Amino acid sequence: MSPATRARWEAAFKKISGGLIRGHVSGAETIAQLDALRVNLLGRKSALTALLKGLKDLSIEDRRRLGPRAQALKAELEDLIARRRRELESAADEASLERLDLDLSLPAAVPARGRLHPLTQTLQEMAGILSLMGFSWAEGPHLETERYNFEALNIPKHHAARDLQDTFYLADVGLLLRTHTSPVQIRSMESARPPLRVICPGRVFRHEAVDAAHCAVFHQIEGLAVDKGISFADLKGTIQAFLQRLFGADTKTRFRPSYFPFTEPSAEVDVRCIICGGSGCPACKRSGWIEIMGAGMVHPNVFRAVDYDPQTWSGFAFGMGVERVAILRLGVPDIRLFYENDLRFLRQFDESIV
Repeated sequence: MSPATRARWEAAFKKISGGLIRGHVSGAETIAQLDALRVNLLGRKSALTALLKGLKDLSIEDRRRLGPRAQALKAELEDLIARRRRELESAADEASLERLDLDLSLPAAVPARGRLHPLTQTLQEMAGILSLMGFSWAEGPHLETERYNFEALNIPKHHAARDLQDTFYLADVGLLLRTHTSPVQIRSMESARPPLRVICPGRVFRHEAVDAAHCAVFHQIEGLAVDKGISFADLKGTIQAFLQRLFGADTKTRFRPSYFPFTEPSAEVDVRCIICGGSGCPACKRSGWIEIMGAGMVHPNVFRAVDYDPQTWSGFAFGMGVERVAILRLGVPDIRLFYENDLRFLRQFDESIV
């Protein structure tokens, strides 16, 4: 390679690397000027790019000696441009803030903080107590077939619970919105062999008028225990322990005979009124007792529907409304208040709500 070629390359390098170029970078007053300068200095048609391409015309020895100098110059220019960009952007931000009527020394506004809804809190507390008693959480679909919602639960086609006034049926698809969470018990027994203990929390749907005590959409939590030798005494002991943990150690319960097609024998469970202590008040209709749940021993036909031998296995089931428990514990006079999402109402139950 001729000395003249090397001399021309070194002259071009000296021109690019001179202090004048650095002065151009530091003297850029806007982002647009800096971008234009970057294209001129580092773009595909720039002198530096041509200088780098010209390395191929030098000897191997010259390339080894001059190539690193050219790459270092490129890195230096890129760093200069990047630093100047940060300076210009910072200056632009400061100028923008000066134009705003904004006092950055003022304390920031505290954003509203979310919380669990009272119904969610109540359901989770109930489920937490039952989980400590050996029950596991199980869920199922809101849309159900008649088999899971009725037939497997020993509710025949002529039963009043299947009346259109109680159930939301979906036209032409053979499905319905579940009227209780008991279908989850059926699904749980179909998917596992006994013994088992499950709780089935979730939303349910009933075709009924909405008033202070009723809602077309509400929440239930049901429990199921299946094992060998389970008796009604196990049911009473479980419910008594659960309600005392939920309402307090002094809670009194009573069982009244009742009828449910999926349990036999069946019972309604009352608790001593937690408002008046049993002396009588409007909440308990002066009786001193408040109905809290239904319960009973699993009907043999339910076991047969899930291929459990009723001669070998026995079990109990119970269910209650989450809204009813929340109303009693929180003193809420109208179930509709839970669904209006009025912060004035919700703030009563947690001071952390902003």
